[in-house]
Amino acid sequence: MASTTALPGWLPIANRVVKFLHRLGLPLGTIQLLSVPGRSTGELRTTPVSPFTAGAHQYVVSPVPKSDWVRNASAAGWGTLRRGRVSRRVTLETVTDPAEKEAALRAFPKQVPNGVPFFVKVGAVTSASPDEFAAAAPGCAVFRVVPA
Repeated sequence: MASTTALPGWLPIANRVVKFLHRLGLPLGTIQLLSVPGRSTGELRTTPVSPFTAGAHQYVVSPVPKSDWVRNASAAGWGTLRRGRVSRRVTLETVTDPAEKEAALRAFPKQVPNGVPFFVKVGAVTSASPDEFAAAAPGCAVFRVVPA
């Protein structure tokens, strides 16, 4: 199932709140802040993400493959992940292998249950079923997170 709706109108406000809480040293659940250089300006752009582990690798995913953070991450190939006040530089490898994308997305609903409603809201899936997430893999952006 492909994303069929625009990003929710509340998302920019929610992202600002999450970023503010992180600056105070109060991370929320699985959420970390990913900063990647912008494609045009090179300035770091920050968005909340929920890294998770599937197999031997850590991943970040998006059900909206044309979102700015995804396009920036694809172009830059690196970023910084911050949880509270702790930051680490990472390499972001775009996953193109269908089997790896499916395996990563199959793990997402169990490891990041609070991220499932966002996938539902944008129309990528209709439930938290790991099989449904795996089936949505072709329409999602998946990045392998590697320590830099």
